[in-house]
Amino acid sequence: MSHATLDALRRGSLAGARELRLTGLGLREFPPEILGLADTLEILDLGGNALPDLPAGIARLRRLKVLFLSGNPLRRLPPALGGLPALSQLGARGCGIEEVPAESLSPALRWLTLTGNAIATMPGALAERPSLQKLMLAGNRLTALPDLTGAANLELIRLSANRLEALPPWLAALPGLAWIAWAGNPLDPPAPAPDAPEIAWSALEPGGILGQGASGLVRRATWTAGEGPRPVALKLFKGAMTSDGLPEQEMAACLRAGTHPNLPGALGRLKDHPDGLQGLVMPLLPEAWRPLAGPPSPESCSRDCYDPALRLSPEAALNLARATAAAAAHLHARGLLHGDLYAHNTLWDGATGEAVLSDFGAASRLPAGKAAGAWQRIEVRAWGILLGELLDRCPALAADPALRALETLCTAPDPASRPLMREALDALPG
Repeated sequence: MSHATLDALRRGSLAGARELRLTGLGLREFPPEILGLADTLEILDLGGNALPDLPAGIARLRRLKVLFLSGNPLRRLPPALGGLPALSQLGARGCGIEEVPAESLSPALRWLTLTGNAIATMPGALAERPSLQKLMLAGNRLTALPDLTGAANLELIRLSANRLEALPPWLAALPGLAWIAWAGNPLDPPAPAPDAPEIAWSALEPGGILGQGASGLVRRATWTAGEGPRPVALKLFKGAMTSDGLPEQEMAACLRAGTHPNLPGALGRLKDHPDGLQGLVMPLLPEAWRPLAGPPSPESCSRDCYDPALRLSPEAALNLARATAAAAAHLHARGLLHGDLYAHNTLWDGATGEAVLSDFGAASRLPAGKAAGAWQRIEVRAWGILLGELLDRCPALAADPALRALETLCTAPDPASRPLMREALDALPG
């Protein structure tokens, strides 16, 4: 399809196009015909090509909002990108980028993904992008961060698998920050792998696919050992860097989380996979369970996308609020931050609000002592946002003064004024 699209572009058949995807074509030069779409083009995907740079003329794409460059051999982020006045989302994963010039950052930048590169420093100009909301920097060589104290709208940051010896104090004080991950840095020294039963591949009969995420594939399976055949869920990890971090960190966090009614749990660690893949065997959730919402879109950036028709009963809304709060409180007590407390990671029964908080890809180990409280309150903001989303979809509770007051308290701009997760859970009725 991309080859046909390129041919159509060169023929001039795409006049007026708002979206253009030219992926995996091995392009070594930027097709100049793209600039002929300057008056309309909003989304451009050039991922998986061999472009070493971009021309200065790309700044003519004055309506371009979303640009993907992942997989191209870019030693530095092209400075010309800073001339794109409308560019709000930029993705350049796995490009080998070593340098990010200040002039490469569009003034409209809202969502920046630079996962899996070789970046040692980020420019201080990042703090001068007032719309910055989502910053993905996992899998680089960062030893420090520029001061982003002024980034009042920053809600999500991924710092896993870098070279950070410490997290800057201003980070936990950002008024909007709700989702963070830092596992796999020197500040988080290696720990012994959690004890878990080993389950041989030969004792499993894989079945249909249940879901697929950034870190791996989940499928139905039958565990034939032990007390007899039983249905389970099997998550196979890809072993590659994700936007959240390293899959092995996710697996370790899932095992450290232990057992809780509102967590998926783990029955054991997979061994002897024929392709050497790592995996976890987990209890199988009821077939009707599904994610509460879809993940963020380019438009929503750091906020989930709900079915517009979703309406919750008071019972379901409160049960979902309790389930997610209880799961997070349990993790905090075990020294873990979930890092991705979202509706799209909440699997529920679709009726009464029975639910589990899943996906530990962004989980991080909390520091010991009082320092843990500051990071726990970051996650309390994530839960407060979720609480507001639940209330918005429950007509009977939408104007409840006590619940709205709790939402306001949990999302307060001053993180120190927020309750801890256990306190927020205790404040819910019932």
